[in-house]
This record gives sequence, structure tokens and C-alpha cells, in this order.
Amino acid sequence: MKSNFTLLFTLLFFTGLAQTLKPDSIKKLEEVTIKGYYNPQNLLRSVSAVNLVDSGLIKNQPSSSLVSILNTVTGVRMEERSPGSYRLSLRGSLLRSPFGIRNIKIYIDDFPLTDAGGNTYLNVLDASAIGTMEIYKGPEASIFGASTGGAILINTPAINQNEIDISAIGGSYGLFHQTASIKRQYKKYGFSLSEGYQKSDGYRQNSAIDRKYFQTLQQWNYNNAGSLKAFIFYSDLGYQTPGGLTAAQLDQDPKLARPATATLPGAISQQAAIYNKTIFGGISNSYQISQRLKHVIALFTTYTDFKNPYITNYEKRYESTLGLRTFLEYAQTKNNLKLNAQIGLEHSTTKSQIKNFNNNGGEATTMQASDRLRAGQDFAYLRLNFDISNKFLIELASSLNFYGYNYESYFPVVIASKQRKFDTQFMPKAAVSYLITSGFSARASISKGYSPPTIAEVRSSDNTINNNLQPELSWNYEAGLRYRTKNNRFYVHGNLFSYHLKEAIVRRLNQNDAEYFINAGGTKQRGIELETAIWIVRNNSSFLTGLQLRSNYTYSHFRFSDFVSGPATYSGNKLTGVPESILVNSLELNFPKAIYFFVQHNYTSAIPLNDANTIFAKRYHLVESKLGIRNLWIGKTRLDLFAGVNNLLNANYSLGNDLNAANGRYFNPAAKINFYTGLSVKL
Repeated sequence: MKSNFTLLFTLLFFTGLAQTLKPDSIKKLEEVTIKGYYNPQNLLRSVSAVNLVDSGLIKNQPSSSLVSILNTVTGVRMEERSPGSYRLSLRGSLLRSPFGIRNIKIYIDDFPLTDAGGNTYLNVLDASAIGTMEIYKGPEASIFGASTGGAILINTPAINQNEIDISAIGGSYGLFHQTASIKRQYKKYGFSLSEGYQKSDGYRQNSAIDRKYFQTLQQWNYNNAGSLKAFIFYSDLGYQTPGGLTAAQLDQDPKLARPATATLPGAISQQAAIYNKTIFGGISNSYQISQRLKHVIALFTTYTDFKNPYITNYEKRYESTLGLRTFLEYAQTKNNLKLNAQIGLEHSTTKSQIKNFNNNGGEATTMQASDRLRAGQDFAYLRLNFDISNKFLIELASSLNFYGYNYESYFPVVIASKQRKFDTQFMPKAAVSYLITSGFSARASISKGYSPPTIAEVRSSDNTINNNLQPELSWNYEAGLRYRTKNNRFYVHGNLFSYHLKEAIVRRLNQNDAEYFINAGGTKQRGIELETAIWIVRNNSSFLTGLQLRSNYTYSHFRFSDFVSGPATYSGNKLTGVPESILVNSLELNFPKAIYFFVQHNYTSAIPLNDANTIFAKRYHLVESKLGIRNLWIGKTRLDLFAGVNNLLNANYSLGNDLNAANGRYFNPAAKINFYTGLSVKL
């Protein structure tokens, strides 16, 4: 409680300070807007619990990973058990995500990156491919389809000028990250080409990463009403997986990979790793039919060649997805009422061919199982926005969700094609916001979430088709306040939410260390999210031109309800994998001659690692800093020189624990203090 009172006092102090700060000579900052999916809104008036990760936040973080960037956002937890092994939750737990990203809908520009089977390969993207991110927390099934976790909209870097950008970063543990891009903007046509290469030896044994990435965006405004966009990326990602350690092994040597036992080989001898080659393509067209009517259609496809030599088997997956998203938008303004309506649908189909073999030192040998699955996900949605007198904003939205999958087995037993269809689900959302003053708004919302089991859960590593899994269903209730000063030097946003989940999907391990999934009762999740940003100094003084302080706090009172597993009852226990408190503070100082210094502190409280709450990961403090010279001009060439330190306090912690791990292998120790330096050149 003491930390909560300290935080409250800090917020009140900053509020008072912001009111007394004298205006300086800088121009008034533009109001921050979010793009949504073709539905731009002023962030201050947004009815959703949305956070914007803009270039200002991204530029201060290491570019070799998205973890530091996303973990600055309230209610968001991103983990990386080894370089490249992403896991992500929005106001939730990672119980159903031993690796990869599930139960979150992710879009890149106009196209869904999440496949019909519910999986998202976010780790195939190079960090340079991301311009901004909009993070929508809580169920957004009304407009983005099946999920109970939320949605993320990734916007690629804008093509608004002609430039060539080249960068290179080197650091500890063999880190090397290089990117290059070219952007050209003509009268009606613009394009960008970019590539990235990243490698690292990793902190632990068997934790190296190697990724090659290429991306292009083409945009043609073929007339005053129509715009055509094409987007393609190719990624060749490989990263080793060291595996979890027991507490004794962690004390012995945190750099160890999972060692062999009397019955199972170790990660090094089995060459445990992930190899992912993905190509993604999409084309979209936006056409303004009339002053009030617009039509948008987006077609997308992707193909993934996925290989995973693991301790107990060698899995090969070949996945292809085809889909479209389209909608009509109607907008009208009459007197003091603005109406915006969207009606649309999204369809996607993912075919998966999954084969498992014995793993003999990294080589696939005797076949264990062979199956084919096809997941289909469709939803139609309607969204209505009523803006009354530019003060009262009402959003009413809903969707009808259809989901099912076909499956057939070829080995060891032949099973003819069968189909499973889930009941059609109606997902409503009602939300309002009211602009109390020009800089102060209040909002409230209620929404329903729906998340069917993913293909990775229906057909997990135990090599069986599990037709007993039921969809997760949830209701979310929340309220929030936003405030910013007229000169935009101070901003604060607070959320209160209560989230109730039924039929929670959780992971279990069998006697052979293979995973399977079950429905395990529900959860009751209540939380507080507070974020503040203040420019204490922002002027053209000879010593300090800018001083910005950010402070974000997340409190998660997440508990199991009606959760019984065998003879054990876990109702009332803390939700596995969720820290109760996270506090992130950062300070950015800008000096003359484009010199800057950035420092950030992350406090994360203890994390329960099993459902019984008998094992916890200790709380930890992370400090990182970065020093550089930005916008250093040599002729027409702009340079950015920088150097940084991660884990400045040399803390012992895991940036991603294995939950409910077999034989106590919970821990994936992260790197100790490490350094990096880099150079960016823009022409």
C-alpha cells in the first residue's frame, strides 16, 4: 500500500506542477490521434482503452527486440525466454501460450497478421518494420473478431519524404543488427523498400538467433477518390531454444541450457531450435464513392515453413492462409451530430500440415504422427459512432463470429476428414466518452469477448486431436479518465476494469513432457492502469532544451475462480504468470547540439509460476540507459550516434518463465549487464 500512496502523491504533484508551468516559446503540439481501422479518433476522446506507441517511444529503446518497447505500456506484458522467442499478453496470463502469441488479434497496416487458427508470428518482423503501434486492451471482438485479449494495430513507417536510411548496431553476446531502407514519394505514387539482418550468440548456451528480413510497401493514389496499396514481407528466422532450468541449475550456472536427465536428452544434444520462413502479401483498395460513402477491401495471404527440433520430437508444419477484410463506411454531419457507421466482414482460412518425428540430435527420423487441419474464421460486424456537439461520443458495435475446423489423420492411425463447428457467437460492445473540458474526458465501456481454441491447442505436442476444448468467453467492464494540458506538456490516463473469463484454456504436461490443453474454470481479473507524461522543461535554453518524465503503473488483482484440477482446488489463487504490480519510470533529457540521454527503470513484483502458488519468481528491478547525438548534420547527411546499457544493476531475473513446468524447470534466466552501440545514417 505504501507504494500505491507514493504513486498517488507523485501524480498529484505532477498535476499541480503542470498547472503552474509557464508557457514557453515552443509551438503548440498537435493533438494526438489514433488511426483505428480507418476510423481516426482524437486519443483524448477515444472510447477504448488504447495506448499509442509512437516513434518518440520507439527511438529510445533498443531496436533489436520489441520487449522493452511493449513493456512500457500499462497492462501489457511481453516476454522473451530467449532472443526471438516472443510471448505476449494484454491484461491477461500466458497460461495458454507456452510459446508464440495467441488470443490477441494483430494487424499490420490494412491486413490481419493473425491467422485463422489464432496464432501470430510477431517475431518474424524486424523492429524497423514498425512505425507506430496502437494497443487496444480488453475484448475487441466487436470489430476485430475472435479474441478475449485485445488487438494491436501496427502501422508501417510513413512514406512522406524521399530518404535513404542505413543503420548498424553491435553489442554484447555477439549482437549485430543492420537495417537499410529507401523511401520515394512522387505526385501520386510512393514506395518503400527495407531490409534487416540480425544475429546474436545469446547469453545462454543454445540461445543464438539469426533473422533475415525484407519488406516493401507500394502505394498509388490513382485518382482523387481511390488509393491502392500493396504490402509484402519475407522473413527467414532461426533461433535456438535453451529450455527451462530448475532452481538448483539456475544457482549452478544461469548460462546453462537444459541439461540431459536419466530419461531425456538435453537441449544442446537435440539442437533444440525454431526455424520459421514466412512470406506475407496483401493488397488493399480504398475508394471514396461519394462525400458520405467509402468502401475498403483488403486481400491477404501468407505461407509459413516451420520446423521445431525439440527434446522429445521434431515437428514440421506447413501453413498457408488466405483471407479478406472489407467494409462500407457512411459518414454524415448534421447540425451538432456526426454519424459514422461501418458494416463489414472478415474471412480467413488457414491450412496446416503437421508432422512429428523422432529427434535424433537435430535430425528428423522415424515418424510419430501426421495430421492435416483447416481452420476457418469468419465474422461480420457493425459499428456506429455518434458524436454529439463534439463532446459526447457513443460507440455501439457488434459482430457475429463463426469458427470451425476440419481435421484428418494419416499416421499412426488413418482418420477420415471430420469437422467441428462452434456455436455462432454474438459479440456486443457499448462505449461512451464525454469531453468534460477541452482537456479532460471520461469514458466507460462494456464488451464481450470470445476466443475459440487455437490450432496449436487443438493439436498440441502430444500429437492428438483434442475435440474437448471449449471457447473462452468473457465480459469486460471498465471506466477511465484522460487529461492533458492545453500546451500538451502534461498527460495522464487512468483505467479501472473488471474482467470475468469463463472456460479458461490452460496448458498441462503429460508423463512424457508433452503438452496438452484443458478448460479450467474461470478467472476474475480486476486492475488499475495509470500512465503519465510531463515535459518539465521544453525550451531553447543554452543548457537543457528538454526534460520529460514518464511514469506508468499497472496493478493486477487477477484470481482463479471455480478452478478444480483433479483433487486440487485453485479457486482464489493468484493467476499464474501475472505480476501484481509493475512500475515503469523513464527520464529523457535533451541538450543543445542534439545530444540526448535516456534512462528507464522497470520494477516487476513477484510472479507465481504454478497454479498452486507455491513457486514464485522473485521481484526484480531493471535499469537501462541510452546516450546519443541525434540529427547531427554533415552536409546533407544526418547522423544518429548512440550507445546504451541494458540491465545496468546486473539483476538476476527471467524475462519469461515456464509456467507449471515439469520437474521444476521454471526458469529462463535473462542476460546480465550488457552493452550496445550503433550508428544511423539518413540521406
